[in-house]
Amino acid sequence: MEGDAGRDLGCQKIMDGKGSDDYINVSERKIPSCCLKARASVPESEAKCHSTVVSGWFSKPRSCSDKADERLYFNNPMWPGEAHSLEVKQILFQEKSKYQEVLVLESVTYGKVLVLDGIVQLTEKDECAYQEMMAHLPLCSIESPKNVLVVGGGDGGVLREISRHCSVELIDICEIDEMVIDVSKKFFPQLSVGFEDPRVRLHIGDAAEFLRHAPVGKYDAIIVDGSDPVGPAQELVERPFFETIARALRPGGVLCSMAESMWLHTHLIQDMISICQETFRGSVHYAWTSVPTYPSGVIGFLICSAEGPPVDFLHPVNPIEKIEGALKHEREIRFYNSEVHSAAFALPSFVKREVSSLHGSSTLTKEVNVS
Repeated sequence: MEGDAGRDLGCQKIMDGKGSDDYINVSERKIPSCCLKARASVPESEAKCHSTVVSGWFSKPRSCSDKADERLYFNNPMWPGEAHSLEVKQILFQEKSKYQEVLVLESVTYGKVLVLDGIVQLTEKDECAYQEMMAHLPLCSIESPKNVLVVGGGDGGVLREISRHCSVELIDICEIDEMVIDVSKKFFPQLSVGFEDPRVRLHIGDAAEFLRHAPVGKYDAIIVDGSDPVGPAQELVERPFFETIARALRPGGVLCSMAESMWLHTHLIQDMISICQETFRGSVHYAWTSVPTYPSGVIGFLICSAEGPPVDFLHPVNPIEKIEGALKHEREIRFYNSEVHSAAFALPSFVKREVSSLHGSSTLTKEVNVS
C-alpha cells in the first residue's frame, strides 16, 4: 500500500480539473489500480448488473428444502480483494432516481440499511459514528457557530447533529437527490428528524452551483457529506469545488469533508490534502473514525480552516458536554465526546509517512497537520 501512494498522477489531474478526454469516459480509460472501485460507474453491460440490483450485492444460495429456508446476502464487490456481507431480512425499497439507484434493506444485525448505487451509506446501528463526528469535529472546534451549510446529507443525520448546537441560527442544506430525502423520512425517521428543525433551509440542486452563488464569507462551517468520488461525485473533491468553499467561509471558518479510508485510498487523501493546503490559508488536518459497515471499517475526514483567527482542531473550544441540552437533543448522543474528538486526529505511523512524503516540497508554505 505504501509503495503505491501518490504514484498515479491521473487522480490528481482529475481533481485539479485538468484531466484529458481520456479521463472523461470511464468505460474507455485505463482505471488506476488504486481506483478500481471506479468500475462501479462503467456501463451496465460491463458491470454485469442483475435485473434488479448490482451483481454481487445480493446472492441467493440454493436451498435443499423449501423457500422459507432461503437467505439473501448483501455484499460489496466494489473494493477488489475484499467483501463485507450483511445478511438481509427483506428489501424494503428499491428504485432508480434521476441520479442513482436507491435501496433500503433490513439486515439481521445492523438494522435498516441505506444503499446508494451499490454503496452502503448508513445503517441504523453504526450511523452515529459517522454523523456525530462529521458534525461535531468542525462545530466543536469554533466558538458559537451561527451559519452552517451541509452539502449532501439528504438522510438528515448531520442536520440532526448540527441541531444540538443552540448557537446555530441558520442551517442550509443542498442535496441534489430529493428521493434520498423522501426515503429517509419514510424509513429512517431517527435521522430525518433533522429536517424538522426550523433553522433548516432545504435547497434541492447541484451543490457546486449553489456554492458559486453563495455570498462571500457567509458560513461559519461547511460540511460536505458527499458520496465516494466516483462519477458525478468526483466534482466534490476537485480544486474548483474547494475554492468555492473557501470563498463562502468567513475568516477562520471551517470545512469538514468526507475523506475516504486511510487503509484503502491514501492516494485520494493525499490529493485532497494537497489541494486544500493550496486553497485554505488556515490549517489542514486529517481525522478518522470507526464505522464497521464501511470498507475497511474506518472513514476519514478532511478538516480545514480558512485564513483568519487560528483554529485548534485538536482541542475543542466549544465542547459538546457544555452545550445546554445538547447531549440528549432529539436522541441521546451515542459516539462523540471531547476525548474521542482529540483522539480522532492521532494517525498511524504509515499514514504520517505517506502524507509527509507527498508534502515535503519546499514550495508549500504549510505542512499538513498529521498529529
